[in-house]
Amino acid sequence: MLVVRHAVVGPFAANCWLAACGRTGEAVLVDPGAEVHRALALTGPSGWRVTRIFCTHGHIDHVGGGAEARAATGAPLQIHAADDAWLEALPRQAEMFGFDPVEAPEVDHHHVDGEAFRVGDCEAQVIHTPGHSAGSCSLWFPGEQVLFTGDTLFAGSVGRTDLPGGDFEALERSIKERLFPLGDAVRFHPGHGPSGTLGEERRANPFVGESPRRGRFI
Repeated sequence: MLVVRHAVVGPFAANCWLAACGRTGEAVLVDPGAEVHRALALTGPSGWRVTRIFCTHGHIDHVGGGAEARAATGAPLQIHAADDAWLEALPRQAEMFGFDPVEAPEVDHHHVDGEAFRVGDCEAQVIHTPGHSAGSCSLWFPGEQVLFTGDTLFAGSVGRTDLPGGDFEALERSIKERLFPLGDAVRFHPGHGPSGTLGEERRANPFVGESPRRGRFI
């Protein structure tokens, strides 16, 4: 059984997720963007062990706490290579927003589309979903029908595409061709805002649903 917990962290109200195998206690930490102490508190009281840090993309609100989380847990950190430039620019991102200096995390592994790994008894798969950024990826647990979408897909919206590396047509393809075919019943957990089901977004999302109305980006 996959146990999913989350904390809303930082000034951009980003979701940091913990997905843990209920039997073994092994866990993956998804997008430690800020307030790492709150992210790590997700491991208690059951004592889940973070054995991997998965970054869906390289924007500061999702990786700003990556170096601290990596140091605190000893877990390897991974991201798609296409977002390395965003990681290298973390100090400049922090300066631009008026934040305290942020250290760029060391990357232990560059994941690729279709790569699989285990979190205890649960198998996870990487799905490259570019559009919000060139290296944006989603994390899919097929056995549990659970998906972490980062800033690719939100409940009732999609990720912005006006930053460097953004591409709305690529985002639309990622969602319609890579995510929606996973099935209407899939529960997805986004980088901001509430969770939802792929079926609801396929039917009613104002950007990429069956009757798009071009709503508001997040």
